[in-house]
Amino acid sequence: MKLFINSGSPFARKVRIVVREKGLMDQVEEVFVVPVESPSDLVRANPLSQIPALIVDGTCWTDSSLIAHWLDALGAEPRLLPEGEAVWPVRRLEVLGAGLLEMTVKMVLENRRPESERSPFWLKRWEDNLLRGFAVAETACPAAEVFDLGSLTLGLAATYADFRYPQIDWRRVAPRVAALQAQLEKRQSFIDTYPK
Repeated sequence: MKLFINSGSPFARKVRIVVREKGLMDQVEEVFVVPVESPSDLVRANPLSQIPALIVDGTCWTDSSLIAHWLDALGAEPRLLPEGEAVWPVRRLEVLGAGLLEMTVKMVLENRRPESERSPFWLKRWEDNLLRGFAVAETACPAAEVFDLGSLTLGLAATYADFRYPQIDWRRVAPRVAALQAQLEKRQSFIDTYPK
């Protein structure tokens, strides 16, 4: 399998963590790319030039959650998604974490525009959404020892917000999320994939 990634992408980081946690490093070749440059290998595999993109037997899989779920289903322990009804709270938290990541990415992209073209309205709106999202995540946050795709994605969202916008004090509304993040960032898979 070939995995197209960029070390700054939180969505690629999610898949990279799953690969490590599932013990699949010997089966997955990580290929670092810069998607905005539309590298030919990535564009041939994924015409949208988005990462992460996982190539399995010539088929391109995109979307970090889809890839993570597929890798989890390969069967190796630990299982990152529970079975039965227990899956729904985990999936809900995973989707909320992905939404928090999307808010932060939108802010990053907006701030890359020339200052005269930036929208203060949208930047404020996305920051407000981020803080509200963390407040909701606080009510659903599992114990810091829990490790599944929900807690993983929420922890990634917290670290990415810190990495890009350390001045945003989301911990004020989400101290349990901060405790979860601190536990997760001690894991070797998180250390090995910390954004650069």
